Amino acid sequence: MRKLPVKAILGEIQGVILLLLGASLSAVGYSVFQVPHNIAAGGVSGIAILVNHFTGWPVSAFYLAANVPLFVLGYFFLGRWRFLISTAFAVLIFSAATAWLNANLPLLLDSYPITENVLLSAIWGGLVSGIGSGLVYWAGSTMGGTAIIGRILQIKTGLSLSQIYLFVDGTIVLAAGVVFGWETALYSMLALLLAGIATDYVLEGPSRMRTATIITSNPEPVVAAMISELSRGASYWPVVGGYTGETRTIIVCTIYRPQVNDLKRILLRLDPTAFVTIGITQEALGQGFSDFSVRG
Repeated sequence: MRKLPVKAILGEIQGVILLLLGASLSAVGYSVFQVPHNIAAGGVSGIAILVNHFTGWPVSAFYLAANVPLFVLGYFFLGRWRFLISTAFAVLIFSAATAWLNANLPLLLDSYPITENVLLSAIWGGLVSGIGSGLVYWAGSTMGGTAIIGRILQIKTGLSLSQIYLFVDGTIVLAAGVVFGWETALYSMLALLLAGIATDYVLEGPSRMRTATIITSNPEPVVAAMISELSRGASYWPVVGGYTGETRTIIVCTIYRPQVNDLKRILLRLDPTAFVTIGITQEALGQGFSDFSVRG
């Protein structure tokens, strides 16, 4: 039997830890802040709050039961065993943690919910749940529910995931507005938006890099200065201006955000007539930056 390399084993362990932490954190944001105030911020968890209101069915039990048929759909339409197994693991953790929290929080806390301020609950519920979801996505999994539906509909219809989530989650928030009132629906929408922002932030992190595109008539001194003063390499090649027809040189380089002003000073000194665009780069991999790695 071929042994897995140590790096692969450590990656699997990291994935399990991220799943445990992320699903548990999502359960905290959901149970502590959203459930007590009926903040149905989309997804199966939002439907669970609506079902609980009418039937008394525990939100954790409904969340788990509703995901079972979705796993079957995912098996036939997505066909990724690793994806389905890890998602089932995340759903089980979330459901178990939610059940435990809903049963024990009123006993453990002096006052439950911890705040009567619905706005605070929407903000913290969205942020905490979003951070948890981001960790789960980082592990290469999902929290199930609308994530499975969205992926299937994307494959079948060609619509973007953002469009699908907007329709599905928007419908759930509207239903919450009809049932609990439109003020609660607005809080639910706020929690949904904040959860998306927090998830993206966990997955991508703050942007620390910038990519500069420079069109110059003096490329060699500029590149030499970048190497010596910024410790950054660059690629460059000749280009022809569409308006002037003149041949100049385009330089492309990736730098850290604090180096932007240093780059401007180099250009001001060596070629003040250069044309420069500086864009945000989410991630840079390779020599001089981060090692190549895949999250999840």
